[in-house]
Amino acid sequence: MRQIMTTAKIVYASMTGNNEEIANILDEELTDRGVTTSLSDISFTPASEYLNYDLTLMVVYTYGEGEMPDEVADFYDDLAELDLTGKVYAVMGSGDLFYEEHYCETVDYFEQLFTKIGATKGAEPLKINLEADEADMDNIAAVADSVLAKLNEKA
Repeated sequence: MRQIMTTAKIVYASMTGNNEEIANILDEELTDRGVTTSLSDISFTPASEYLNYDLTLMVVYTYGEGEMPDEVADFYDDLAELDLTGKVYAVMGSGDLFYEEHYCETVDYFEQLFTKIGATKGAEPLKINLEADEADMDNIAAVADSVLAKLNEKA
């Protein structure tokens, strides 16, 4: 059986460093599974880069009471113009449960957008309270497994 090279683009937005750490964990999990990854900060990444990868992964935060941060909103608007049919996506991010109904809302916005622009959901959205603990690390590993399984289903 021939091995097909799988590629993943992980874009993150991080104010406190929590999402950067989550993105790094996801990057490591995918790399350990033989995926060729590219990890970058949302402020320095055009949304169109997703067109060059099999897996399109997003790690975002929500500001205050449900607001999408400016740099995230710009990326979101650019992403909305793309057709990601054939791509498999997952969205995750950290937030603060203090904000209750607004907890990690930006994760939800991106989850809906990826579906709208034709991408296939590879995993349920993952929301992490503040920084990733041991259970969250297991959940990030499960996301890596899930997106790869979904990609293999499509092959």
